[in-house]
Amino acid sequence: MIIVKTKDEIELMRESALIVSKTLGMLASEVKPGVTTMYLDSLAETFIRDHGAIPGFLGLYDFPNTLCVSPNEQVVHGIPNKDPLKEGDIISIDCGAIKNEFYGDHAYTFAVGEVGPEIESLLKVTKESLYVGIREFKKGNRVGDVGFAIQQYCEKHGYGVVRELVGHGLGRKMHEDPEMPNYGRRGRGKKFVEGQVVAIEPMIN
Repeated sequence: MIIVKTKDEIELMRESALIVSKTLGMLASEVKPGVTTMYLDSLAETFIRDHGAIPGFLGLYDFPNTLCVSPNEQVVHGIPNKDPLKEGDIISIDCGAIKNEFYGDHAYTFAVGEVGPEIESLLKVTKESLYVGIREFKKGNRVGDVGFAIQQYCEKHGYGVVRELVGHGLGRKMHEDPEMPNYGRRGRGKKFVEGQVVAIEPMIN
């Protein structure tokens, strides 16, 4: 069931989202060769709590940390560890926070030092595909419109989309309806309504 939010609830969610965005912004300057993902996790937890929020992933489905950190070929849901990052790695950092009883949820993939042109292209197309999908998220459109747009854009640039993992609705729970796959057909799936909040999460390879 899709849970529609009021304007006031969306403003509360905006606060949660802003804390997550600021957390990722803080981490951007800390991602470098030699740093461990456990260290980044500690920084994120402190930052989130200092801003009056609670880490959204910590304890969720028994997850043991504040961040999901997934290096290189790992797509999502990686657990922080003490292995140092290396020059040329890429690291996906997924972060959540709870404030005012609502979740914020963002992810960003960082380059560690200098990366090659193939990796730069992958990161660029992934980021661009997010905005392609966001443009299709509007009242009256459907889930398939977002997925179709992301899929078409990525495939046009020579990439495939991950089908096993999807985005989702967001609110008082981390995962709400509807599921938001990065593939689909125009005009298919649940129709978007005013007051709906989703996390669009392009994952490509």
